[in-house]
Amino acid sequence: FDMVVIGAGSAGSVVSSRLSENPEWRVLVLEAGGDAPVESEMPILFYALQHTDFVWNYYTEPSSTSCQGMKDGRCYWPRGRMLGGSGAANALLYIRGNRRDFDGWAALGNTGWSYDEVFPFFERSVTPQGNETHPRGYLRVNPFERQNDAIHQMILDGARELGVPYVQRFEEGMETGYAHVPGTVREGQRMSPAKGYLVPVASSRPNLHVVKKARVTKLNLEGDRITSVIFEKEGAVHEVVVSKEAVLSAGAIDSPALLLRSGIGPKEHLRDIGIPLTLDLPGVGENLQDHVLVPLFLKLDEGLAEVAAEKDLLDSIYDYLIHRRGPLATHGTASLVAFINSNSSSKSVYPDVEYHHLFFQRGRHDMLEVVLKGLSFQEQYVQSLQGFLGVSHLLCVFVVLSHPLAKGTVRLRTKEPEEPPILTSNYLTEPQDVATLMRGYRYIESLEQTQSFRDHQAEIAYLPIEECDSLADYRSEKYWRCYAKYFSITCYHQSGTVKMGPPENPSSCVSPRLLLHGLRNLRVADASIMPAVVSANTNAATVMIGERVAQFI
Repeated sequence: FDMVVIGAGSAGSVVSSRLSENPEWRVLVLEAGGDAPVESEMPILFYALQHTDFVWNYYTEPSSTSCQGMKDGRCYWPRGRMLGGSGAANALLYIRGNRRDFDGWAALGNTGWSYDEVFPFFERSVTPQGNETHPRGYLRVNPFERQNDAIHQMILDGARELGVPYVQRFEEGMETGYAHVPGTVREGQRMSPAKGYLVPVASSRPNLHVVKKARVTKLNLEGDRITSVIFEKEGAVHEVVVSKEAVLSAGAIDSPALLLRSGIGPKEHLRDIGIPLTLDLPGVGENLQDHVLVPLFLKLDEGLAEVAAEKDLLDSIYDYLIHRRGPLATHGTASLVAFINSNSSSKSVYPDVEYHHLFFQRGRHDMLEVVLKGLSFQEQYVQSLQGFLGVSHLLCVFVVLSHPLAKGTVRLRTKEPEEPPILTSNYLTEPQDVATLMRGYRYIESLEQTQSFRDHQAEIAYLPIEECDSLADYRSEKYWRCYAKYFSITCYHQSGTVKMGPPENPSSCVSPRLLLHGLRNLRVADASIMPAVVSANTNAATVMIGERVAQFI
């Protein structure tokens, strides 16, 4: 094959679709998973794919600073294992980030990655292209159907009381505030990058070949070229020759892991686990970044909240099956997103905290169970929250750190591909990260005191945590720091582990044209190349990265 793309996720789907537009190039896509399941279709079920075979079920190493309220004291980091990758399992939100994010990349020596230079590729990715005779891929982005209007309004009215505006969309000049963001959805169904870029073109392009359930285990090198790719499928080992270029799009965990298994990475680490060195690249697996978040739960309308009725559930199923609308066609308040500059001493127009909102109607224990199981909460905390939901509505607010300073690592445990890698998050090891989250909590406490929230008897739910209760008064600074240690979790935005940068930067791995340093025909296209994680959800930027690498090739 001329081109071999490893991974059919959010970037890999884009790359393979764009490259196969050239009929002279034979393009092979190798995807470790299969087709996305029916649960992936319904926006309301975006947590339901966690702990299944449709994702890589990864866990972080235990930490003294984070994740201690999760099972076994480890944060759960699922990554998509199907066509569409994590774009077929995420919350569908489409948010690009802001000018400072990308101008910051350019300032690090990444020529061509400023906001003005990447903007056309964002636009291209969502612009309808082609026709029925000659289809071309793009990402379908649309507004979500609104549900739970009273809760949306409560949040917006409370924010307005605090002087935080509602904006029509997050764009230049409107970087902070609240907005109903669009998503990768159409008529109540998920439109993953694979559905947008691969499905429309696969049957009409004989030069495009997609092999599912094909797990790549090694890249073979000769000199400064990738010569072939080894993969396993149904118990058999195959080798495919790369005539022109290979593109690695396996994600921020599996891209560095595959490089390491191929002998590309820090020589000391490879020596320690017995993998022969083929290319010494110290930055592989370093610079791991993620938007750590801490959820706060607010009880609403205690004793007065209307209990979810079985008839309502049956009606919503009928509505979805017949009309593709109703509660199952959306995810409630999740499309209402806020970006806030929590630092009152800063005059920056850019945010340092992001907020997501999940609403649970009183009595919907099934939906709360799906989310808490997905997050891997320990059982005692699940029981406490289910108790609250028996007498009140619950609003879960994710307080998300937009610009984490802490950086972790991806390392191999052994040289065997079946062994999951060692993931060290280093969440909350940087004092400034903790301080920003504390300001993020205080904002929610201020919301709690607004008239809008008081009208719903809003109260931050108290979760018994033995260590925190013995340390400090409830809701003191010391208490909240302890709370964060227990309930820090991922926003699923792992990135940075095959960092983009000029070759003179010893920690960088790929050039601004996304060629791996030291090789002439291996590019990386996924969130792993981000030198710094964007301040927003990462999927939109990952799709843009796919568009960029296709243009480079």
